[in-house]
Amino acid sequence: MSVAALRLIHCRRLSTAGPPGVNKVFLWKHLKFTQIARRELHKAARRFLEISSKLFLQSLDEHFSHVDADPHEVALWLLLKRTQSPKKAVRLQAVQELAENSHWQDYQYQTASQVIDQRTAVGLARTPQVDLRFFRQPPALPDLEDGVSAEDGLRQLLASLPLSEVDRCVQYFTSLALRESNQSMAAQRGGLWCFGGNGLPYAQSLTSVPSEKAESFCLQALVQHSKVQSHCDHIVENGGLQILQRLYQLRRESLKFQRNIVRVIGNLALNESIHQAIVQSGWVSVLAETMKSPHVMQSSHAARALANLDREAVREKYQDGVYILHPQTRVDQPSKADVLFIHGILGAAFKTWRQKDRSTLEEEREAESEDDYTECWPKSWLAADCPNLRVLSVEYDSHLSDWMANCPADNQRKSLAYRSRELLNKLKLAGVGERPLVWVAHSMGGLLVKKMLLDAADDPDLQGLLRNTKGIMFYSVPHHGTFMAEYSINVRYLLFPSIEVRELCKDSPDLRNLNEGFLNIAKENEIKVLSFAETQPTNISPMIKVLVVPTQSADLGLGELIKVDVDHLNICKPEKKDSFLYRRSLQFIQEALQHFISQ
Repeated sequence: MSVAALRLIHCRRLSTAGPPGVNKVFLWKHLKFTQIARRELHKAARRFLEISSKLFLQSLDEHFSHVDADPHEVALWLLLKRTQSPKKAVRLQAVQELAENSHWQDYQYQTASQVIDQRTAVGLARTPQVDLRFFRQPPALPDLEDGVSAEDGLRQLLASLPLSEVDRCVQYFTSLALRESNQSMAAQRGGLWCFGGNGLPYAQSLTSVPSEKAESFCLQALVQHSKVQSHCDHIVENGGLQILQRLYQLRRESLKFQRNIVRVIGNLALNESIHQAIVQSGWVSVLAETMKSPHVMQSSHAARALANLDREAVREKYQDGVYILHPQTRVDQPSKADVLFIHGILGAAFKTWRQKDRSTLEEEREAESEDDYTECWPKSWLAADCPNLRVLSVEYDSHLSDWMANCPADNQRKSLAYRSRELLNKLKLAGVGERPLVWVAHSMGGLLVKKMLLDAADDPDLQGLLRNTKGIMFYSVPHHGTFMAEYSINVRYLLFPSIEVRELCKDSPDLRNLNEGFLNIAKENEIKVLSFAETQPTNISPMIKVLVVPTQSADLGLGELIKVDVDHLNICKPEKKDSFLYRRSLQFIQEALQHFISQ
């Protein structure tokens, strides 16, 4: 039966079987109007495609005034054609204009999404305020077989990855994840679930199996594998991109899950041979949407992944743990200088640099709106005050105790020497050292900065890093050690000190040599230094309150030292943008880089 006959039958049913009180003539006219509108829409779409095919066959320099079409449609297709120009500058400008124009119709966005190539899609995703309708949604995932879960897929993927000749931490996380997944499966039969990972395994009776916990272990292991370049192809070949898509959709309510998933994509994107597979599996639309997240951690993980995919406009590559806080999208002018943030013990790339908690400041909380608060002041405040800077934040595993370490299988990874070499390699790949640079460090992060600069001084390939270092800002850095390290050793039966804590013992020879060596190169290279010292004790337990880094230890012996009426945790967390701590920090950065950022 033809479509027209079916419509006629449907119309007759409406005219004879309508509910009481309904104007059947009105229903007939409404249906007829709908049919006419649909035909016109289909006609417009067909004409749009016909015009587009003609335009794409002509050269860019031809005039299109003779084309009988809506000017907006011609403009859209000209922009789309320019995105495929052999000239890079033309392509970049076309992508920017595509994103900035917002007058396209839904069907035009949908048609354009089918036409844009991989390079253009990534460029659009990294353009501010881009409309998400430009991106094709991830392809539909096949139905799971009966009895198969997302956890099963993750476990099978992990089991397929090689373990020989890999980092001990990768082996540790993989065996841990597989063990916990197997215990989770056993719990489905026996109702008991055992898990560990922090050195203190315990068992717990549960009425339902916590598959989310098992998935979390598997995902953490996959993060470690994705750092190994030779494993990335294995992950893709064994369906890893699709498995992660399924898990992403399944755990949409979990910010932590989504961050780790995007973290894996960012690691895979370091390998250009995998870019096509990442784009074809629908990850560009996911990353573009995540870039718009109000949560700084979510948007920053997506920004790193997209920057690694964007070989058109980005030369640098951002390895795991190196995050771009600004600019996270494409910009017209390249950044003139870098500001790099390094956290300390128990810190992180984002939480260390958040605004000071306002839970006890009731009056301010009532007087100020929520928009005044920031999760990360370098991204929100510094980027606004110095828009022509590139702002980076680094994350590395740092723990007070081996029990708390992410990877207890390899404790040597925590020494200053190891951390220095590891971060120097990452920073070199990210282009740090090619522009004027200011370091900002909290606590042990300051010792790491000094060690990296000393190592750079001895490496011919890293001379630029030292030469371009114009300033360093230290927040409560224990240049001469802290008695907290000795305290930890004295109670070793309760708290096993890691290597990095033992290196912090007061007046240790290693710290003395590090400080003397750094002072020499700082003076030789005329590096500006500003140090902040805490004056308030910090609560380290309900019964213990101590001054973690006394003023004597925070005094480098070079540059200005400023005492601040805060504790160790809050000395790097300004209360608000007009507070002294932020204003003085901003002033130092601007003065250290004024010759470069004012040009």
